[in-house]
Amino acid sequence: MLEKLRIAKYRFTIKAVERLELPPYKGSTLRGGFGSVFKRMACSQRGQQCASCLLRQTCAYVYVFETPVPPDAEVLRTYSDVPRPFVIEPPLDSKTVYEPGETLDFGLVLIGQGINYLPYFLLAFRELGGIGIGRGRRKFSLGDVYAVNPVAGSEALVYSSADEGVRNENLNVGFAEIAESAQKLPSDGLTVRFLTPTRLKHAGRYAKRPEFHVLFRNALRRLSSLYYFHCGERWDTDYKGLIDAAQGVVIAEAETEWVAWERYSRRKGRRMDFGGFVGTVRYEGDLEPSLPVILVGELVHVGKACVFGNGRYEV
Repeated sequence: MLEKLRIAKYRFTIKAVERLELPPYKGSTLRGGFGSVFKRMACSQRGQQCASCLLRQTCAYVYVFETPVPPDAEVLRTYSDVPRPFVIEPPLDSKTVYEPGETLDFGLVLIGQGINYLPYFLLAFRELGGIGIGRGRRKFSLGDVYAVNPVAGSEALVYSSADEGVRNENLNVGFAEIAESAQKLPSDGLTVRFLTPTRLKHAGRYAKRPEFHVLFRNALRRLSSLYYFHCGERWDTDYKGLIDAAQGVVIAEAETEWVAWERYSRRKGRRMDFGGFVGTVRYEGDLEPSLPVILVGELVHVGKACVFGNGRYEV
């Protein structure tokens, strides 16, 4: 089952060269700065719109940031919301000022074929350091980068700031390892902490309450689309049976709140609402059929604006 699924996680460290002034939630700043540098590095047709570019199907930038539906796609040909093969996990603290010499850690998750693009991410963040981020575009330097096994927690150096060398350390995991980890969890009750604004859609509306079947549906949809677009294979499974099982799980206790968050999108030319709920929820019921998918969602996030770090939760 899901034999081609691979998920890799990395821990980046950046060091302030100048005084950095950043917003409390840094996902948008990291993603925005990185995206503009990535496009400048990868694009060979400056001034050409990506949608009409002849190189669209082979462009690294388009694949990572505007993943197109393959021309030979068997399903989802009209799918307008293709998930990106990466997630940036900003630090969870609200620290806004970093004096020269202070460091900031953030995570990067790559999925499927996206793992092959790690060198682009390393180079883009290194180049971004010379351009600067935050208020006043202050500079930073890229420190060491570690691969992190998202199941076992072990780490290995993949990029050294001392010699700017890249090591080929493979600590990514597949569905089998995740399912094995799920077997160690209790099957009748589970506590989930939503760490960043989580915005889940169900029946055409954004849910204000994190019912388990809504969380599961979003994780299931994200997993199946990531697998199709970035692992190259359709996942044929009993979706209805899995959702029916999830509907039997109830909320036993919930302490959540809605957090408002907006960002300005230069590409769309308007402010966008990325608010969502955070907090802790205790679920009870027959969780066993749902646990592997829920653990995948823990790694790749769920809901809207995952690439900025939204929809992050921990079991």
